[in-house]
Amino acid sequence: MSQNLLRIGVVSLATILSRVLGLLRDILTFAVFGTTALHSAFIFAFTLPNLFRRLLGEGSLNAALVPVYTDELQEKGKARAWGLVNEVMSWLLLTSLLLCGLAILVFFLLPFWPGLPQRWYEGAELGKILFPYLIFIALAAMVSAALNVLQRFAVPALSAVWLNLSILFFLGGAALWWGETPGQKMGFLCAGVLFGGLLQFLIPAWALYREGWRPRLSFEGSARLRQVALLMVPGLAGTAIFQINVVVSRMLAFSLDEAAVSLLYLANRLMELPLGVFAIAVATVIFPLLSRYASEANWAAMGSAYRRGLRLIFVVTIPAGVGLIVLREPIVTALFQWGAFGAESVRQTGPILAIFALSIPFYAWASFSTRGFHSLKNTSTPVRIAGLSFLVNLACSLVFMRIWGTAGLALANLCSMSGQALLLQLYLSRAQAELRVGRIWEDLLKILFAGGVMAGVLVWWPAFSQWIESEKWAAVVEVCLLVPLGILLYGLIVWALRLEGYKDLQQVLSKMVRPGPRQKGKGA
Repeated sequence: MSQNLLRIGVVSLATILSRVLGLLRDILTFAVFGTTALHSAFIFAFTLPNLFRRLLGEGSLNAALVPVYTDELQEKGKARAWGLVNEVMSWLLLTSLLLCGLAILVFFLLPFWPGLPQRWYEGAELGKILFPYLIFIALAAMVSAALNVLQRFAVPALSAVWLNLSILFFLGGAALWWGETPGQKMGFLCAGVLFGGLLQFLIPAWALYREGWRPRLSFEGSARLRQVALLMVPGLAGTAIFQINVVVSRMLAFSLDEAAVSLLYLANRLMELPLGVFAIAVATVIFPLLSRYASEANWAAMGSAYRRGLRLIFVVTIPAGVGLIVLREPIVTALFQWGAFGAESVRQTGPILAIFALSIPFYAWASFSTRGFHSLKNTSTPVRIAGLSFLVNLACSLVFMRIWGTAGLALANLCSMSGQALLLQLYLSRAQAELRVGRIWEDLLKILFAGGVMAGVLVWWPAFSQWIESEKWAAVVEVCLLVPLGILLYGLIVWALRLEGYKDLQQVLSKMVRPGPRQKGKGA
């Protein structure tokens, strides 16, 4: 388990870098474009290739490939396993090309549909440019999955770094020098996305090449490929439901007003910071371990690994959500109140961010529980639960948006995600008794108590910054002082309560600060 904690620390450290750069990217884009219709059109257009990227790359294909590739690697070795990688990648490339061509055709035809608000036509124009990103990122996700099975976690975790650096270079450098109009600056932003997508594929592909992989087109229908396909079909439906859920929510927001999509996107990005830094890192590292124990039918070890991973997720995501709720306006003001993003935009973002913050532990729990099902090669149960979650979200969205507008869409998302997480855990416990939550409920009460005390202190403490006249600088001081204070206070409380997973968290954090030596053949 110590080696797995090291890998979680390495992945978390790499993801922190990615998220920090992503935060700088978002600060820059909101400063340049604000919550305008053009920016909302970009976010909506960029959602579409990401939809298919998660369907074909990071979603069901990844979940189906990891356990099958693990079996192939253990039974036949690397040389034979490379054949499976090439087969899957060849079909993925063909599918991505066909989808890209079809989507661009639809975007060309959309302007012939009259009567839509102008932002819809702007979104179609941007969609023509951005959709080829799907090809690069779907292949990148495939390569990253293979690296994860080989215990190479750092390179895939750094994938988003190259996208963020590319966007910062094109928008923060080239666009500011040569972009005179918002349309020209948007062109540079799109160029940054495409170049970043290319880097996201080439860099992990080079890492896999150094492991011995040699790319070639292969459309043979091996037994392992058919097994991946059979596992992928129900998982594809589940991932499709989730991604369609995202698209439908953004379409509803797009129909509300010009700012709704941008506000939801910003709140979601801030929510993803703790998810990506730690929760997804835990799921990424523990998933191959769960698959291996399931392959060996070592249910006791699988249950122990699952509970330790889930406890680590709770011990980080719950206080992160509490902190975002309490400090939502200072955080948004300090980070995003620049240029075209003013005080009114901050005020509109606050309640939406608070609702998204409540969703953080449920998102992480649902993601981790889904990995548990995939380790058991059960991809059908998460599909049924995801379908029910989609219906709940759609029904709640249509009702809540009429009452609370954009905040209503965020509230509908919270209702559906919390229900999905609880149902996934219930059915996972029934599928394999060793995967029951067990004593984690005792630890959860301790975590909630520590988070509540931290919240009380953070609510009271900002009184000291009232002497600062500038609202902007008062928010900066509050964030810089209160975030470390909250972390320290929370850490002391969970230590005093003797939380069972506290030592695991200490090891992860220490390895993030001082990563241990890379083991031969098992590098991160």
